[in-house]
Amino acid sequence: MFFQTQDIRLAYDDRGSGVPLVFLHAFPLNRSMWAPQVAALSTQFRTIALDFRGHGESDAPLWSFSLEQYADDVAALLDHLNIPQAVLVGLSMGGYVSLAFSKKYGDRLRALVLADTRAQEDSPEGKRGRFHLAQTAYTQGTEAVANTMLPKLLGATSLKNKSELVEQIRRTIKHTPVSGILVDLMAMAERSDSVAHLTAISCPTLVVIGDEDHTTPLVDAQIMASHIPNARLAVIPAAGHLSNCEQPELFNDLLRGFVEGVRANGRRS
Repeated sequence: MFFQTQDIRLAYDDRGSGVPLVFLHAFPLNRSMWAPQVAALSTQFRTIALDFRGHGESDAPLWSFSLEQYADDVAALLDHLNIPQAVLVGLSMGGYVSLAFSKKYGDRLRALVLADTRAQEDSPEGKRGRFHLAQTAYTQGTEAVANTMLPKLLGATSLKNKSELVEQIRRTIKHTPVSGILVDLMAMAERSDSVAHLTAISCPTLVVIGDEDHTTPLVDAQIMASHIPNARLAVIPAAGHLSNCEQPELFNDLLRGFVEGVRANGRRS
């Protein structure tokens, strides 16, 4: 499915009914990374997965944009689908977008899931790493990006034992337009620090982290869980930065229980 916003055509999936869950993907992937969640949870909830600009089947404009622009696109998707409030599920870059969304559209959050992400801005070293990866993408293409990113995205257990997943993620990265990779990297490098904002998040929040995630380690998840007033932290074993792909059943069980609790509390209020 597609919808139009600001002359840009964005792709999304929309399956099931009930409490709407909007899935926001990681860099440099697309909405297909949420296939295990859509398949398992669309029988109970309305599952919506968006391709950000420059990813998957969405248009890849050549001009630069920001994480705030991605958040505006999420709001435009909710408007398109006539959804006043939703549960946002953001992983990695999707988590950055979720935090940006919460700053501007907090009243549209029914609940929030922040998976394998962080609230802090990039360190100077982190910014240099993004610029170096942008140079790699521009000069060597997406195969080189995949080779660089795979050890950062997947944990040691998955790299050793899940060759099909490794190749699936590699293929997804290779099919991401270089223009999308470049603007993502610039947007993430330029994002503002969100730690001070965390105390203003009032909706129920689940913070998820893989215990083999060295890209956004446990301490980053603990910062978010300790600052957000109504948050809880869940650690997924034998999972790296893509915990939803590496341990989909555990991730789905966590998400299902969390959303069922949100739904039950909504009925009582």
